[in-house]
Amino acid sequence: MKHDKCGTPDCCQECGPIQNKLNRYVQILGNIEDDQDKYVWIMDFGKNSIPMRANLKMEEFEIQGCQTSTWLVPHFVDDKIYFSADSMALISKGMVCLIADVYSGSSAQDINEFDQDNFKELKLDTLLTPGRNNGVHSMLKQILEYSMMHQEDSQARA
Repeated sequence: MKHDKCGTPDCCQECGPIQNKLNRYVQILGNIEDDQDKYVWIMDFGKNSIPMRANLKMEEFEIQGCQTSTWLVPHFVDDKIYFSADSMALISKGMVCLIADVYSGSSAQDINEFDQDNFKELKLDTLLTPGRNNGVHSMLKQILEYSMMHQEDSQARA
């Protein structure tokens, strides 16, 4: 669902927080004309993201399907899920940190209901190699798996 004003201070608020965060990155990357400059922006985003503590870089948090070691760690706080992320390669780190930021602070229900096809608005398929695109798909899949797990755990405790 697209709205013309999303991502601006006077946003219509009908998209929800996940879409609003995604729209911000779509707008940023959309304002960069050259693909090489977009690639550099994603790498810089990763470089400037908070490094993950070494003790969290465990096999259980490593995303399968990425070309390089990439970690995505969920942190469950009440009904919200926050993510920390890191990777050995800057482009992968930029992508996993961007995805983590888009979803962090959302409920499992919001994550499960969000249409991940909306990430196509970033137009990464033309920017990244097929291998990196597969990695992004694996990152999104892992977010959904954590979210479903949290929602099931929450329902079991209720």
